[in-house]
Amino acid sequence: NWVAHPLAVGLLFSICNFNMNSLHLYDMSHLKHYENTDTVRFVTFSCYHNYNLFKTDRIIEIFISRLIQLKIKHKFDLYGFVVMPNHIHLVLRPRIDQQLGRIIGELKSLTAREIFATWKEIGLEIFHKLKVVRNGKTQNVFWQRRYYDNNCRSIENAIEKINYCHNNPVVSGLVKDPSDWRWSSYNWYIGRKDAAIELDKLE
Repeated sequence: NWVAHPLAVGLLFSICNFNMNSLHLYDMSHLKHYENTDTVRFVTFSCYHNYNLFKTDRIIEIFISRLIQLKIKHKFDLYGFVVMPNHIHLVLRPRIDQQLGRIIGELKSLTAREIFATWKEIGLEIFHKLKVVRNGKTQNVFWQRRYYDNNCRSIENAIEKINYCHNNPVVSGLVKDPSDWRWSSYNWYIGRKDAAIELDKLE
């Protein structure tokens, strides 16, 4: 049995073939997604216009709580994650009879509604930046449309993606050590009791 560890394999960022800036240069609606593959998936989705909307613990905790809720509801395996100020990475394995797109769609919908309700409750003046007109109707949006996903074709590839999640806050200059960023799976792997989410073993 394999267990992904933050010190395992060592992260080579070029291997991940992923750059957040380039991701926004093309229309994600043209991305092809493969369903029912029974493989580990590396998933990325971003805040609207790449805005830094995850700026407070309260908003991040909403996302974490809804991720836990859907993990229990849909019984998918979650191996790694990171919440960044303007995007999310997940490493997960949906069940063979599940569609990844539906899980991500439900997660985005639940979190957006609750976050908007929270902002409205505290009187945060941000809604004017998050309005779009779709099908002739003006609506608030939190997330960029669609998502990016990558099939991890081996255990080693999945570990690379987990380590990518853990090192993302360091590379972005948010913290000096992965353990200093509360909002990733790193602290679960090193056995800290205050880890945000109980994960599944990659095996």
